[in-house]
Parts: sequence; C-alpha cells; structure tokens
Amino acid sequence: MRVITFEEPGRVRVGQETPADIVPGSVRVRTIYSGVSAGTELTAYRGTNPYLNRKWDTERRLFVEGRTHAYPLSGWGYQEVGEVVEAAPDVADPPVGSLVWGIWGHRAEAVLPAGTLLGHVLPPGADPLGGVFARVGAIALNAVHAADIHLGDQVAIFGQGVIGLLATRLAVLSGARVVAADAIPDRLELARRYGAAETFDVRAGSVAEFTRKRVEGADTVIELSGTHLGLHEAIRTVRKGGRVVAAGFYQGDGVGLRLGEEFHHNQVQLVSSQIGGVASWLSHRWDVERLQRTFMELVHRGEVEVAELITHVVPVERAAEAFDLLDKHQSEVLQLVFRFEE
Repeated sequence: MRVITFEEPGRVRVGQETPADIVPGSVRVRTIYSGVSAGTELTAYRGTNPYLNRKWDTERRLFVEGRTHAYPLSGWGYQEVGEVVEAAPDVADPPVGSLVWGIWGHRAEAVLPAGTLLGHVLPPGADPLGGVFARVGAIALNAVHAADIHLGDQVAIFGQGVIGLLATRLAVLSGARVVAADAIPDRLELARRYGAAETFDVRAGSVAEFTRKRVEGADTVIELSGTHLGLHEAIRTVRKGGRVVAAGFYQGDGVGLRLGEEFHHNQVQLVSSQIGGVASWLSHRWDVERLQRTFMELVHRGEVEVAELITHVVPVERAAEAFDLLDKHQSEVLQLVFRFEE
C-alpha cells in the first residue's frame, strides 16, 4: 500500500509498505483524506525538527545528546479520515462501513485498536474533509484554554494560519474581543469572517503599539506564528501582568527574543501550550481526547466552519510536489490535504 516517506531533507517519495494483519480488538481503516500540519511536517521536510538532532529522554523529559528519529521517516501525518473496511470478529464498534477520523499517518490504510476510534465516527451526511481538522482544532482549543479567557477579555492572536484562525474563532466563542495579526491580507479577511473585532497587518508596524492605543494592551496574546520575533512582539503587546500563550513550534536559537525588556519589566506570564497535554490546572477534567471531540462537535453543529480553510486537495502521488509548494510558497497554502481514494 502507498505511504509517504521523507527520504532526507527536501526529498519525498511515495512508496509501498505491507498492510498489517487484523488482530483481536482491531479494525482496518482505508484512508480517504490525510491532512498536513504545515508547521510540524515542514520541520521533518527541512530537517529542523529537534527529534532529528537531539534525543528526547521520555523519563527525564529532557532533550539530550543523540537523536530520536532518523531518515527515512515514513507515515508522518497529522490527521486522517477513512472508512472502516474490516473488523476483527470481537469488534462491533465502530461498525464496518463507518467513516472515522484519527491519526495513522500518510498511508493508504492502517490496522488500529477499535477502542481508539470510539467517538470518532462522522455523523451521517458530514463532509469527510471536515475530519482532518480534529487535531489542529484541538491544538487551537488547547491554546485558548491555556489563555484562560474570560468574557470581555481583550485578546490578540498572532499568526492566522489554520490553527491561528481556529483559535480566533474559538476565542470569539469564548467571549473575547480578538485582534488578529498576520502579514497575509487574505488570512486577515478570513479572521474577520471568523469574528475578529480588528485585524492588523504586521507589515504596517507594531502590534503592541497598535493595541495599546486601542485598549492599553491585551489581557492575553496567543502566539501562533512560531517565530521568535513574533513571540517577542506578543510579550510587548500584553499589559502588565498579562499572559502570553506560546503555542507555536519555535525552531533554532531565539534570535530577537529579548527577555530583559517588556517581559522583565511588565512581569509577563509566559505559558507554553503543546498538544502533548492540556493546561496543568485543567488536567483533572480535560485531556487531548476531550479537546478533539469537543472541537469536532463544534464543527458538526456549524459553530466553526472549516471548509474554507482547505486550499489544496492533492492526490497522494503528487506528495513531493505538494511539500515543495508548502516549503517555498507557504503563504499560498492554508490547509493541504492528500487524497488517497481512487
């Protein structure tokens, strides 16, 4: 069966791998769509992912000398949607023929424990493409939770890619007045349609100065540009004692991040948000599975529209071309999806 493999930095191949056998408690899912996470997967494509250059010690939770992964990297993918085409004799749920969302990588099919797909069945009539947003939606919701938004809060959201736009919508649903910041006019227009009260083109100047003229600084900033300069400007944008949720995937050294300035003088709270877990103060009642299901419920109820975020649906055979486009012209792509069905 077909699988996408990063052979080395900058080189992608669509190869073959042997399908797995059904075992008790499992189902076989044939992939229809597989969504790409531009941030994470470009780190694999470019060779900048820390797992490729450092070893993650899971017990001590430290990066140490060595490496966690090595090329070739097969099956990377962020969110898949497929049809259950076979089930072990002891499995009744999810039933054969149902459409499910989950994570099994950019591959044509996968054998998965049936229990991991409970609650992941798309309702009748739902567009299967919507299922590729469960994971990125959970990332956005996780960041909004970490921001601890209250009704009437002034919130700035840096970066209006897929996750930033979803965070904008979720922050608005949470009662925030949102200023959305980005450098791409089309994305700022989408942010307005998602409910942002104001937008700011970062090419025009300082978000911090713009925000302080309006509301004396934001209560919270959710930083999703993934750049150190963006994180520094986010710190400048919050008022004294405000919170910055750093939810981008920052690469390399922190050039441009000057922690002796506003961070130090305004006693800014800096909180990391990453989909490996939820905010510590919510972990007694929230987990990643609940984040994903909650987001998909919002999609199914029509409170979050995701269809217009999809800019490219590409046959899997064109994976190399698609990653080259994403690498060299990232501003032209929002959500890239691979199509596996014939």
